[in-house]
Amino acid sequence: MLEVAGLHAFYGQAIALSGIDLRLDPGEIVAVVGPNGAGKSTLVNAIAGLHRATRGRIVMDGRDLTRIEGHRVCDAGIAVVPEGRRLFPAMTVIENLGLGAYRRGARSARDDRIAWVFELFPRLAERQRQVAGSLSGGEQQMVAIGRALMASPRVLLMDEPSLGLAPVVVDEVFRTIGTIHEAGVSVLLVEQNVKRALRIASRGYLLSEGRVVLEGSTDELSGSDVVRRTVLGL
Repeated sequence: MLEVAGLHAFYGQAIALSGIDLRLDPGEIVAVVGPNGAGKSTLVNAIAGLHRATRGRIVMDGRDLTRIEGHRVCDAGIAVVPEGRRLFPAMTVIENLGLGAYRRGARSARDDRIAWVFELFPRLAERQRQVAGSLSGGEQQMVAIGRALMASPRVLLMDEPSLGLAPVVVDEVFRTIGTIHEAGVSVLLVEQNVKRALRIASRGYLLSEGRVVLEGSTDELSGSDVVRRTVLGL
């Protein structure tokens, strides 16, 4: 489904990703874990077309997406929940959600997708006319996830969805990831909450200094001394 091969990316002269190989098969949740500065967010942004890769390939269903514009990546069936949510704070919940359905293939299903988002997050239905900037952090994350789902993606990229949230909200976010997965959406989950990420995923990759240093089943990663040292500092 989604394959990343030999991916390199830079920030100026500094290398951010060095030869990343990764795959996401249909129906999978795959976790990407690693310490701060490992290149996890750069990887998400490169796949989403928001950060230009300098070498390597990003392929979705046999189609090379490496050099195309970000909005065309969305047309290929990939949506992103970015780190920090990146909502429009002066716009209402319903207006922010509507932005996710801008592409032609999603517009016809806009009402059905909004209904599904409100089913996933009933609080958003109650606050749909409220401006996003007045919501709690957890509610804003719900809007960010809902906005991505409005594009009817087959692959959802999630960058640190639990960051800065209270434990009870983290529980709700991870339950929702499971529900999204059950609905047939494949998920690439970048997450610093290693235990939660490996609990919900089937496979995982450990990034460090822009490289994949370990990959395998989540059981293998959970029991790995490399993960304990690199991410947990044990």
